[in-house]
Amino acid sequence: KKNLRGEAMKVLQINAVYNLSSTGRTTTELHLAMLNKGIDSYVAYSKTNKPGDARLYHIGSPLDVKLHGLFSRISGEQAYFSHIATKKLIKHIDAVSPDVVHLRNLHGNYINFPMLMDYLAKKDIAVVVTFHDFWFITGKCVHFTESRCDKWQYGCGNCPNLKDGNPTWFFDRTEKLLRDKTELFGEINRLALIGVSNYVTNEVKKSPIAKKAKIVKTIYNWIDFDKFYPRDAGRAREKYGLNGFTVIGISAVWSDRKGLKSFIRLAEACPEITVVLVGNLKDNTVLPKNITAVSATSSTDELAELYSAADVFITFSLEETFGKVSAEALSCGTPVICYDSTANPEIVGDGCGYVVPKNDFEGILNAVKKVRENGKNSYSSACVNFAHDRFDKNMLIDRYIDVYKQLSKPSPEGKE
Repeated sequence: KKNLRGEAMKVLQINAVYNLSSTGRTTTELHLAMLNKGIDSYVAYSKTNKPGDARLYHIGSPLDVKLHGLFSRISGEQAYFSHIATKKLIKHIDAVSPDVVHLRNLHGNYINFPMLMDYLAKKDIAVVVTFHDFWFITGKCVHFTESRCDKWQYGCGNCPNLKDGNPTWFFDRTEKLLRDKTELFGEINRLALIGVSNYVTNEVKKSPIAKKAKIVKTIYNWIDFDKFYPRDAGRAREKYGLNGFTVIGISAVWSDRKGLKSFIRLAEACPEITVVLVGNLKDNTVLPKNITAVSATSSTDELAELYSAADVFITFSLEETFGKVSAEALSCGTPVICYDSTANPEIVGDGCGYVVPKNDFEGILNAVKKVRENGKNSYSSACVNFAHDRFDKNMLIDRYIDVYKQLSKPSPEGKE
């Protein structure tokens, strides 16, 4: 855990959020674990729900984020503003003098990507990139599967997804943005690209950005088994009035892309079951009587109790780079039903639920029927065992630390 100077290795993570949402929790957990292992860990972020300390650096301000978001929509160039905030961040990085900078989500309208990458290249700082989505290897998209677009492999332009994610109002700059990213990453001497699933890693390998990387590999998102484990179902069932066979779905914000219409269709097709949707809904959303809506929560205890109270977890999402909510459900002993699309099938091991052909709604109904017939208990042990085998926090954090160590050394030729 020492660097070449004989000091404790220093690692700085940069992410849009800290201790918020799935990527924020992962950032926090890695930071705390590294401190416990004697690694000098720091985090820079744009938003948090936790007071900062000397190791946590707040990038920019809410006003800067709003202005950046406005300018990016007008210009079509996201992560090209926030000059002052990024200059201050660079001064902070200089003061910390990290051996490794670990990049997570940078597309939150809070950082100037070219300025940051130029600095990291000139200082010859090792860079690790975790792909929670595909923004780093595309002109602007975080997903491209459903639009069936592969332009990012050779050069973007005429983008079919200009209005998705951070929307572009007027100009298509995707050709320039991808070219810039490819050139900026190409200047980094010690670069590791980490996919959070084999699906992601295999897609990243198709990008010209991967050609310069020393390491391209998969490290799954992890689950904290001290928080996500089978709980007593009674408390959540009583709190939310859940009766009979219960299906659960979770999304930060519910939309058709996340399967809202499909859950409504499921509830209407099976009026005898209870469907719990955890996450924020639009105010005018009309739901069948057998759907219970639960507001989005950052409480891991509440989430674990809800997972445990359900008989099955279902995701209708077709574009997942990992599927952390599915893995959390398994950790709580709840089987998962998903479509055979993107990373979804990697999360569901043998005996842990059912992977249904893409968009086969009847297949979903049949899978629900099987779980009802077999009973949740016939799946729970397999679910927990698979989760512990595949998504153990300590094991996966150690894999990141191994990557840091490899990049901190004089790099041998070739990739892993």
